[in-house]
Amino acid sequence: MKRGTIRTFLLGDAQAGRIVPPSGHTAHLTLFVSAAMAFLAVFALALSLAAGRLADRWSSELARSATLRINAPADQRAAQTEVALKILRQTPGVASARALTQEEQAALLAPWFGTDLRLDDLPVPQLIEVTEGEPGYDAAGLRLRLAAAVPGAVLDDHTRWRRPLVQAANSLRRLGWISIALIGGATAAMITLAASAALSANARVIEVLRLVGARDVYIAGAFVRRFTLRTLIGATAGVGFGMAGVLLLPESSPEGGFLTGLGFQGFGWLAPILIPPMGALVAFLATWAAARRRLKELA
Repeated sequence: MKRGTIRTFLLGDAQAGRIVPPSGHTAHLTLFVSAAMAFLAVFALALSLAAGRLADRWSSELARSATLRINAPADQRAAQTEVALKILRQTPGVASARALTQEEQAALLAPWFGTDLRLDDLPVPQLIEVTEGEPGYDAAGLRLRLAAAVPGAVLDDHTRWRRPLVQAANSLRRLGWISIALIGGATAAMITLAASAALSANARVIEVLRLVGARDVYIAGAFVRRFTLRTLIGATAGVGFGMAGVLLLPESSPEGGFLTGLGFQGFGWLAPILIPPMGALVAFLATWAAARRRLKELA
């Protein structure tokens, strides 16, 4: 676009604005589509950012924790637990190690067996919580020392089930970004259709403008400006409704697990502000391409 065309696009032109009808089905379609897509983009963005936080949290928390399980007869369990704690506290890279109380172990089993569970009635192993320090411990070497001194000890560093959880959260994050890309593509397609329909509906007007000397760049600029502004207005409204919906989502809580805390946090609340200008850019490019192509067909 030339300098004069850019100036007309930014400041507006009363004569050029009359080329595109201010209302009609194309105007309503543009506003509705841009608002709906921006609304969906807000939730896709919230899902992506929340999944990223979840993946980072699971990766960091589970990477620094392990569980030692003591499977031993009741009369030997206490002695083996003391030996295991001594070995753990002497192991470089282990920040802390403590045996869970019966109340804590009962709380872990409560979701499956209820709150009235008596551990004395079940052969429940003793659990030891192990917290890894810097730079970390040698898991293979620790297993060998425990196997020699504590026959009933089984070290679980959560590797088996940590990796699938982190992969699942990363997949959700990628799904969110893919959804945003698809929303942008659908917006571009709908804007292109609306712009093409408006150009076809105004074929007679365009023919008259050409007869009086109007160039295609001038005509295309009028359509581009009108559809870009409509998209910007609709996307702004959609983002407003989307952020209001995100505010109504439940806050993060241990009881809700990963189903809560799906909103924005911190500077993440500024991310949806980028959606309206990005939508306007998509509309600008889509309308410009559609206008130039359609004007060539009408020539």
